[in-house]
Amino acid sequence: MTMLLRGGTVIDGTGAPRRTADVRVDGERIVAIDADLPTAGAAVIDASGCIVAPGFIDVHTHDDRIVLAQPQMLPKISQGVTTVVVGNCGISLAPLRRAHVPPPLNLLGGSDGYIYATMREYAEAVGRAMPAVNVAALVGHSTLRVATMDDPYRVATASEQAAMVTLLREGLATGAIGMSSGVFYDTGAAADVDELAMLAAVVGAAGGVYTTHIRDEFDKVIDSLDEAFATARRGAVSVVISHHKCAGPANWGRTRQTLAHIDAARAQQPIGLDCYPYIAGSTVLRTDLVDGVIDVVVTWSEPHPEMSARHLADIAAKWGCTQQEACLRLQPGGACYFQMREDDVQRVLAYPPTMIGSDGLPHDQHPHPRLWGTFPRVLGHYSRDLGLFPLETAVRKMTGSSARQFRLADRGELRPGAYADITVFDPVSVQDAATFEQPSVAARGIRCVLVNGVVAYRDGCAESTRAGRFLSSQT
Repeated sequence: MTMLLRGGTVIDGTGAPRRTADVRVDGERIVAIDADLPTAGAAVIDASGCIVAPGFIDVHTHDDRIVLAQPQMLPKISQGVTTVVVGNCGISLAPLRRAHVPPPLNLLGGSDGYIYATMREYAEAVGRAMPAVNVAALVGHSTLRVATMDDPYRVATASEQAAMVTLLREGLATGAIGMSSGVFYDTGAAADVDELAMLAAVVGAAGGVYTTHIRDEFDKVIDSLDEAFATARRGAVSVVISHHKCAGPANWGRTRQTLAHIDAARAQQPIGLDCYPYIAGSTVLRTDLVDGVIDVVVTWSEPHPEMSARHLADIAAKWGCTQQEACLRLQPGGACYFQMREDDVQRVLAYPPTMIGSDGLPHDQHPHPRLWGTFPRVLGHYSRDLGLFPLETAVRKMTGSSARQFRLADRGELRPGAYADITVFDPVSVQDAATFEQPSVAARGIRCVLVNGVVAYRDGCAESTRAGRFLSSQT
């Protein structure tokens, strides 16, 4: 089908200044961008008064299972996201076939989802589901450990490490774009730099990317960054620091130090980073994250689902116990942790190499609002309202920079020959509507979204036709 997005202002994803132009799409590709293109033979989409941008790329998601279970992907397509990178924080749905999985693998929903023994099987499942968005997959380090070890909480033996290498190579050969680690989590914490570097070298040899939820984002954040840099150097691979932050009141303000440290390291090796635009993070319920100082809001609890959306302090008061004791009684579960400060969030967002990743958790009963609001919040609140950076910079951080870092060919930019992943939004009204109280609310101002040349979302409604695909490293 031929379409013409007419009369809009094009921001192409490279950081270049905006310009008034029409965009012509033929099939799945952009064929022309120019002023006053002819309308003959094309279905016209009126983009007047709107920004026409590349579809947004969510570089940090836990959407591995939701793209299969709910392929309409409304939380993402409604905010202009056309591609999701899954398998982050060391947690991927494949390669693992297991009836029961330990935390944090339960962040991807129940254990019954772990039915894909290979990345090829997962890629085929994505193809059958035909999600509304494109899917690029990382192999999770914790998933590799659980798949190859009887006890992932210990140091791996040489034979277990060899088994991990085999699974990783198979995953990369059948479409994975890299590997993620989450050495913050118990399932990955026992791995040392030798194990991580050995696996990173496999990724580097395949031309992939290594992403990591570092070991400590609190007092030892610098040491943990250095561990990630050393792992990547030894593996000869580019590294992405996931959801960079300085967590906990004792570390507020330290992003001045960490960003300078990252900047110095970038002069020696390829390093990227991503973040989300909120002062709260979200993960599984852990007693070591409950200090009685920061606010904690429960997002789900298996033994006490009625406590979802409640503040941990209120639950502890109701039960007549400490917050630590309440945390234990609520497990397994998840929570939002208000562990960052706004000036740090803004500093990381504004750092030129920073990409945007939601880190949303779609299986939580009462999810963090980043699941629905991340990208419009950057565009509306931080770019337009606060003036933290120009709109061209905001768009680059969520499109062109992301596609280059993750080697997503012909994605992330508006130019002839590129795939027609396109988001049209109103720069005046675009804004996140999801809140911590009402987290599952679609954003405002997203007018139209195309995925591979097919309209996927228009004027607040998802279309019935879905055109997302698995983005293999081989294509």
